[in-house]
Amino acid sequence: MNEDEARARFAAARVARLATTDAGCRPHLVPVVFAVVGGTVYSAVDAKPKRSKELRRLDNVRANPHVAMLVDHYDDDWSTLWWVRADGTARVLDPSDDEAARAVAALVARYPQYVDRPPDGAVLAVDVHRFRAWSG
Repeated sequence: MNEDEARARFAAARVARLATTDAGCRPHLVPVVFAVVGGTVYSAVDAKPKRSKELRRLDNVRANPHVAMLVDHYDDDWSTLWWVRADGTARVLDPSDDEAARAVAALVARYPQYVDRPPDGAVLAVDVHRFRAWSG
């Protein structure tokens, strides 16, 4: 799979797994919904039930901004398997930031669940340095 196809498959996926590590290099992996705008992948803290809007992924990014995001396709026909990983540097944006507002607009356009209740928490911006991919 070439890089253009990898980017397209990544952007079309509905959910990704975000991998972060804390200051002690302990891994943390969570599923996220996202939008790709140019070379940046955005996700946001939304209203889904959580203990707090200060999530471990945000603390981890502040401590270590190097992250990876993975999307994949599984099928019992293993010849159709594929995955794409985006490696990048993450930033935590304040919801009042102009870039965060544009990211939320992209998320609302992508996920109908956000139309009536857009994310209002911090926005995670991942500036992608490279895409790695594999397909069966």
